[in-house]
Amino acid sequence: MLHRNGISVMGKMMVLEGCILFVPLLVLPFYPEEIVFIWQFLLPAAVSIALGMVVCHRKKRNMSSSRMVVFTWMYGFILAVFPFWLYGNMTPVQALFESVSGFTTTGLSVLDVERLPHIFLFYRGFLQYVGGLGFVMMMLLFIQEKDSVTLYQAEGHPDKLMPTIGKTAKVIGMMYGFFLIAGTILYTICGMPVFDSIVHTMCALSTGGFSNRLDSIGYYHSLPIEWITVLLMMIGTTNFSLLLLLFRGRIRDFLRASEIRFLAGLTVITVPVMTLFLAKSGISAGESTELAFFNAFSALSTTGYATCSYREWPETALGIMISLMIIGGGIGSTAGGIKLGRVCRLMKNLAWNVKKKMISDRTVTLTYYCKGTENELLDRTQVEEASTYAQTYLLVYVAGTIALTFFSGCTLLEGAFEFASSLGTVGLSIGVTNAGTSSVCLLIEIIGMILGRLEIFVLIQAFFKNR
Repeated sequence: MLHRNGISVMGKMMVLEGCILFVPLLVLPFYPEEIVFIWQFLLPAAVSIALGMVVCHRKKRNMSSSRMVVFTWMYGFILAVFPFWLYGNMTPVQALFESVSGFTTTGLSVLDVERLPHIFLFYRGFLQYVGGLGFVMMMLLFIQEKDSVTLYQAEGHPDKLMPTIGKTAKVIGMMYGFFLIAGTILYTICGMPVFDSIVHTMCALSTGGFSNRLDSIGYYHSLPIEWITVLLMMIGTTNFSLLLLLFRGRIRDFLRASEIRFLAGLTVITVPVMTLFLAKSGISAGESTELAFFNAFSALSTTGYATCSYREWPETALGIMISLMIIGGGIGSTAGGIKLGRVCRLMKNLAWNVKKKMISDRTVTLTYYCKGTENELLDRTQVEEASTYAQTYLLVYVAGTIALTFFSGCTLLEGAFEFASSLGTVGLSIGVTNAGTSSVCLLIEIIGMILGRLEIFVLIQAFFKNR
């Protein structure tokens, strides 16, 4: 769909994205010795705001919503490179990798985070927090714009929670802010430093997975911290419309939703199986259960927090992790992957076809997909959309896995794991991604992260669809 006055809207987005770079400066009063890094943020922010104001006053011109969304994200990726690049000790490709990994809420990193200044640690976390909401959602929170519904849908938000898009954005923003405060308090109570609590909450809610520690959540060796992280990952991977049901106390409707039941079913099936495989590899039963539950949910939610190294894990357990990363989280959430809703619809359609073969031709059977408040008849159009996207996703995954394996020299299993993490915007790593990874491999992963976050068809529409 065409958006009227598209150039002006893009200018406003450039201004907003420039303002995002001011937010990490809030850290400086608490770490005044890091004021030397202020110019790494002020310079690109000022340039972006100035350019945006110039573009705002350009001649009005219609532009497709998908192209506007893609431009906004691409511009954000490039703008976010400059603080990393100006900091030094990074190649342009490494800086771009860190930027894309942040905004796409992937969480793969080439930085030694335990040597990184606090302002950059906060910056990485805030990139994921903003990326989880989405740039269009941020614009709707601060800028009232006509025809915004087309932008909202083009960015991958399927449902309006309120009568208007503006009110929907405000409700989502309020929920996001509430969970940020609650998560920070819970982490702090359990012994995590306040600064780490803020960053980890931002990254868990956005299903991003950036951490201030090389050992991720495993650094803290705390079961309460792991449970809080699981709770935040659960919130992040759940459809915003279903979260609103929880806010309104409609727990029964929330639990009726097909997406939630499918998520619970996957967890119930995969965790015991993974526990068995880990126990067979020599890990104690208790530790196997803990590792399986946390890491399986981290993969399925596409958050990417880890409590261990995967290098010693059996291939069977890694195979399950890869499958969960490919499935991904909820439609309309901050998560990546094919998405629970699509896979659930495909499974329901499969069950319906099998059942159809077993009953009389005269019997009419219907299949429904529950959205919590209503049952939606599962029709051919929905199944075709889910099937087409899943097939395209898997083709991209296979191609990316082969390319990454070839150029990195890793094993096929390692390449499959790492690219599943990139394309699913997960962030779990088996060791392929690090400071020594070649630029070619980083670019392959960057392409995967962008395709995964923006969803493949948005990019196809932006570049190939005729007006």
